[in-house]
Amino acid sequence: MVVELLASALRDLVQGVYHENSTSAKENYITNDIGISTWKEQTFLSHGALLAKSCQAAMELAKHDAEVQDMAFQYGKHMAMSHKINSDLQPFIKEKTSDSMTFNLNSAPVVLHQEILGRDLWIRQIGEAQEKGRLDYAKLRETIKAGKGVTSAIDLCRYHGNKALGALESFPPSEARSALENIVFAVTRFS
Repeated sequence: MVVELLASALRDLVQGVYHENSTSAKENYITNDIGISTWKEQTFLSHGALLAKSCQAAMELAKHDAEVQDMAFQYGKHMAMSHKINSDLQPFIKEKTSDSMTFNLNSAPVVLHQEILGRDLWIRQIGEAQEKGRLDYAKLRETIKAGKGVTSAIDLCRYHGNKALGALESFPPSEARSALENIVFAVTRFS
């Protein structure tokens, strides 16, 4: 069962990364309308499946029952999602961000901004951030920061962090559990 779990995690990873690369390679990827539910599915495949299934496999190797394995899976899934959202947020929350610093237009804050704003307004904002046929990321970053996408992404990061902490509650208190909790606290703390 462990081998099957890890094989499926690697399959998910390859599928997720392939999808990410094929999407960003398209000429008009700027205008993708993926929505947060699709973003979550793609992110789980490319970033969450490996951690989630590895945590589950570790519990299986330790001969824990299916319920404990599921809680380990839930911890890994939500921890990975929280970490990815935190990473996506960095260009928007860092104090010192280079004006030339680009960010992924399919990152959590951008997808949430687009979803909250609506497709037509998003396309208009993309057009307003174009200069001489090139996207001005500094201008678009400020536009996104002025909307609700960044705060919504922070909330989503904390939501997944809380789900990861909830999964850990099924394990007895220990140094290992405390270390895993501290990892969650590290990726969900924003100042």
